[in-house]
Amino acid sequence: MVETHDIVRPPAELSAALAAVGSATASGELSRMGIRSAFIRGPVSVTPGVRVAGPALTLQFLPKREDLYPVDEYEEPEKQLHRHVMYHAQPGDMIVVDARGDMGSGVFGEMMLTYFKGRGGLGVVVDGCLRDTAEAKQLGLGLWIRGATPNFHVQTDIVPAAVNVPVACGGTLVEPGDIVVADDDGAVVVPVKLAPALVAHAREHAEWEEFSRLRLSEGGDLRRYYPLSDEARPEYERWRAEQDRA
Repeated sequence: MVETHDIVRPPAELSAALAAVGSATASGELSRMGIRSAFIRGPVSVTPGVRVAGPALTLQFLPKREDLYPVDEYEEPEKQLHRHVMYHAQPGDMIVVDARGDMGSGVFGEMMLTYFKGRGGLGVVVDGCLRDTAEAKQLGLGLWIRGATPNFHVQTDIVPAAVNVPVACGGTLVEPGDIVVADDDGAVVVPVKLAPALVAHAREHAEWEEFSRLRLSEGGDLRRYYPLSDEARPEYERWRAEQDRA
């Protein structure tokens, strides 16, 4: 019998706050906090307009060796670990897959993703491919992938090897339970211990950007308003006080 570990999930409200922040702001704030690049390179959104954030269930693939792993798609299904990462799914979860950038194997298809959606999953980030992509896009999940293929998951060169272990997705370390923020700009990994500070910094950043955006739309000086200069800060503070009174 195959046994895999579940993850420790952060509070749902923390993930919701990060979803409101978005990937670009999360990446910028993490850089200022010392995480140089938390961006998962390679997978791109194929579900435009979807913005989500949730804890990462992780799946690791390794190179295939036929004497160690069955070739058939349905042979001994309970030994196929891409199913087991799905078994852990809870509402609000993301799945992050280190598929080694392989462009020949479809990690999940419509049926598996339908199950994940039914369990309350939000999205998947795959450093590789999916199959049944036309149908998958209709499920309401967020999908960040390198591409599409008609092949099933073990048809070519890789096999699922571990669930809920640290993985390298798109060259970025993802620990099980890290919060993944994903939207049209891509997917960013937020360490849970840094998430509360990131949210606080991001809210402050968003406030002055709202003010600066307004002034720039009125023809204001870019040097004065973006980034917010010391000379413009008293003006910003007055504007913010007015918003609080409104």
